[in-house]
Order: sequence, then C-alpha cells, then structure tokens
Amino acid sequence: MARPRSRAARIGARQGARGLARDAAKELEDAGVPEPVASAEVLLSELLDMRRGDLTLRDEPLTREQAALYGAWIQRRVEREPVQRILGYSYFRNLRLDLDDHTLIPRPDTESVVEAALEVIDSRAGTCRVLDIGTGSGAIAISVAQERPSCEVHATDNAEGVLQVARRNAERAGATVRFHQADLTSGLEDLAGSIDLLISNPPYVRSTDIRELAPEVRDWDPRAALDGGWDGLDFYRRIFVEAVPLLAGEADAVLEVGDGQAEDVLELGRRAGYRPLGTRPDLTGKSRAVLLRRRRPPDCA
Repeated sequence: MARPRSRAARIGARQGARGLARDAAKELEDAGVPEPVASAEVLLSELLDMRRGDLTLRDEPLTREQAALYGAWIQRRVEREPVQRILGYSYFRNLRLDLDDHTLIPRPDTESVVEAALEVIDSRAGTCRVLDIGTGSGAIAISVAQERPSCEVHATDNAEGVLQVARRNAERAGATVRFHQADLTSGLEDLAGSIDLLISNPPYVRSTDIRELAPEVRDWDPRAALDGGWDGLDFYRRIFVEAVPLLAGEADAVLEVGDGQAEDVLELGRRAGYRPLGTRPDLTGKSRAVLLRRRRPPDCA
C-alpha cells in the first residue's frame, strides 16, 4: 500500500526552503516525532546540498521533483524512520559514513570512546597497533586511523556485508584500516600478542529492554547490534576472555558502555585480570567509556 502523501509534498513547490521546513516541522510535531525542527531542517539541507544554517537565505521554491522527494522523506520520518536511515548515511566526527540495514547508526555518545582511545594513543607516543571489535560502519576504527595515521588499525565484524560498507567508508575518508571478518577475535592468530589498544562498542542493551527503546532504535537498528543478553553484559565477558591471546605485553582497552553499566563492566574486567583505570563521560555527563589495562603474564608473552 502506498504511503499517504505528506503535506510538505503538496505545498513544497510553492514556497521557499524556510517556509517549507517550518511546515514540515509542524507536521512532524503533530505526529509526535522527537526533535521535529532538527529532522525537517537536516533533511531539507541534505536534499538541497547546503548548510542547515543557510536554509533561511533560500527563498526560491523547490522544483517539483525536490518537493516530491522531500515530502516522501517527511512521511518516512512521520513513521519514525531515523533521519540517517532515510538519507542512507550518517555524520560522525569528520566522517560521512554510509549505512545499510545491518549497520548501527553511529551515535554522538560514541565520540567519547574515540576521544578516550586517542588519549591512550597519545600516551603511547602516538603509535600503536589498534583493534576495533564489532566495527559496524567503521566509525571508531576509521576515526582513529584518520586522526592518528601513525597507528596500525585493525577492525572486525562478523558479517561480510557490513565490512563492505566499512571498507567503502574508509576508502572515502582516505583512512587505512585492515578489516577482518571474525566473530569478535576468532581467526586473528596473525595478530597474537601484538594489540596495544583494544576498542569496542559492543551490544549492551538488556534483551528485555529492547522493546522499551525509542522506535527509531527498536525498529530500525539491527537487533544483533543492540542485544547484550539478559543483563546486557554478555559481550564484555567474551571480549575480556577472547581478546587476551591478541594483547601485547601491556595493553589498554577502551569500551563503550550503556547507562549505569560502567562499574559492572570494570568489575568484570578486574575479575578477568584487567586493571580498571576509570571512565570517560559522554556529552551529557554520563559514564560512556571505560578504560582498563592488562599486563600479560611472562609465560603468555
């Protein structure tokens, strides 16, 4: 069945960008969509290939084709499809990252993980071998490779289709990342004993909490990228154990965590032989990244 036609599609060819964005925002607000103004303006600025702040300077009407496409996009947003899914890409730090149905939309919160990783790299004189587990779109690995090009960056994901997206994103960014298809760290024997910095944004939502997530997340992000098991900590347990053979003599770990999980993850790491080093906050002040270090016993070196 065809989607109902958005009001924006009916009036878009008769008014300029400023009025069109205002009307679209009202339509989204009436539908209960969060942040309606941002959604309307971002979609229109991307359609017109102009900065969001410049929309007020454009008075000429959209073409009929532009108005029809914008109206279709607004209707999709009314149905709670995320802006990034509608566009097919997302912005993260200095990157524009393509997405597909199997990649998680990168969140601004994850920038705190990248910042923590860069801090660790700088403490190591700016050079190290890095492994990003569960890379998805490649947001973390590509950011590190682009911003600290002296590092050798590796990244894993268990789906070849996802890795194809990540490879395209790395190529567009001009970043060198070595991608591996792997279930966490399986099959990476060539990296044994060499990883100085382990990074991951693993699935960490409790299985029973997924149905309570916002529709933009629950209905549009891949469940495999969200579901962390009954307590949300399944993947941390695996990472702490399965990554050990890959770690260098004294290796650091930077892991993204969900709300209220930082202390639990640090304790899991401590029990697995890692030394907790602390946390880093996200943009809202919540603990979003945990830092740990693990020294390999002499007989494992």
